[in-house]
Amino acid sequence: MGQGSEGRGRLAPLAEPDFSASSPSSGFGPEALLACYARGVFPMAEARDDPRVFIVEPDQRGVIPLDAFHIPTRLRRSVRAEPFDIRVDTAFEAVLDGCAASQGPDRQDTWINGPIRRLYGELFARGFVHSVECWREERLVGGLYGVSLGGAFFGESMFSRERDASKVALVHLVARLKAGGWTLLDAQFLTDHLSQFGAVETPQSAYLRRLKPALHVQPDQSALTRPMSGSEAIERAIG
Repeated sequence: MGQGSEGRGRLAPLAEPDFSASSPSSGFGPEALLACYARGVFPMAEARDDPRVFIVEPDQRGVIPLDAFHIPTRLRRSVRAEPFDIRVDTAFEAVLDGCAASQGPDRQDTWINGPIRRLYGELFARGFVHSVECWREERLVGGLYGVSLGGAFFGESMFSRERDASKVALVHLVARLKAGGWTLLDAQFLTDHLSQFGAVETPQSAYLRRLKPALHVQPDQSALTRPMSGSEAIERAIG
């Protein structure tokens, strides 16, 4: 679930600087975006105010193995305590806003620009993008979003406004993916944050070999929105 593109792999410009959210006729639309994921690449931008979009093909790919997901002990207690109301696909735009916002000195800028927002908004409307949201007292305090294609889920970004919110959202995502029969959770890049959950780095060539069969899986989409307690989420995520 990438935060930037510097030094991450091969970059290829997708469009000229006049490609923007207000010009949907640019030639690169939702179908082309899905085709990128199907061949193992994904789009990113350099900054919020830079209208260009780049196609990224990392030399090494971050993957969270669904059959070896790890939940740290303290986080298990937090998930079981159910500090948040977990909702799915009820506030995608707000999740996107949270992911795009500055989150302290380690994340001053965002790669989510206007064209990125437009493309993922269109995919959400078509049912290919999903958000897992953490709410407290009717306030969105964290979450994540990603793209679902076949049995592969491509994690895009996450955010927290309260302790553990994005981590709890990730546990609930994994639990639902496993319950529904997804077989691949792509994290784009390996980070220290994701390593605590068992994320690993794999060469792009090996990643592509795992991606191909995953695209032919037909998961149970209703598993994403099915209510689930904290204890059940832990059991399914690590089971």
